[in-house]
Amino acid sequence: MKYAIAIRHVGFEDAGILAGLLQDRGIGLRYLEAGVDDLGPAADADLLLVLGGPIGIYEVDRYPFLKRELSLIETAIKKDVPVIGICLGCQALAAVLAARVYPGREKELGWDEMILTEEGKASPLGAIDGVRVLNWHGDTFDLPAGATRLASTKITPNQAFAYGPKVLALQFHVELPERDFEKWLIGHTLELANSKVDLGKMRAETARFAPAANVAGKRLFEDWLDALP
Repeated sequence: MKYAIAIRHVGFEDAGILAGLLQDRGIGLRYLEAGVDDLGPAADADLLLVLGGPIGIYEVDRYPFLKRELSLIETAIKKDVPVIGICLGCQALAAVLAARVYPGREKELGWDEMILTEEGKASPLGAIDGVRVLNWHGDTFDLPAGATRLASTKITPNQAFAYGPKVLALQFHVELPERDFEKWLIGHTLELANSKVDLGKMRAETARFAPAANVAGKRLFEDWLDALP
């Protein structure tokens, strides 16, 4: 049986809809908790997921475990293991591929449409064309050399990229099921308060946009998994 390893940085930011998709394909899923667990087993995974979190991938001095995590991601890419990076995981992929990761000019918190490149429209990201998806990040990154930009927003030029057929990096969140959204409002309460986010408005927009985003997200991940060599 094949299995996927998901590196998780905070408990409520999990694989979401991806978990069910992997199960349907007979792929087991195991979580490793960053900063707590030995991440060594990630080196032997058939698929590596690197999930989100509220820290900066460049904060190695504050979170020393990131050095080991980045090393394992680099090893996975060199071994030609399929890798999906989401939010912090996307930034980790950029860092491993020698691109600069840094605070953006402003945070993106809420539902927005991605501006897909022509390559993005022709990729699995075509599933989200015209669909609002969830942004929840303050950091950004430069496009790594050799990577293909797939999506942008007005604020953030690099929202998604591919690095060959086996590495997919998504700054935004299409893995989050609507039913789990309240966990994020609880877990990120300090950030939301400091950013003066209207929770009532965010809940209303989630009820409006999440159902379509969940359908599109499933199709995106299915198409990407189907296209793996």
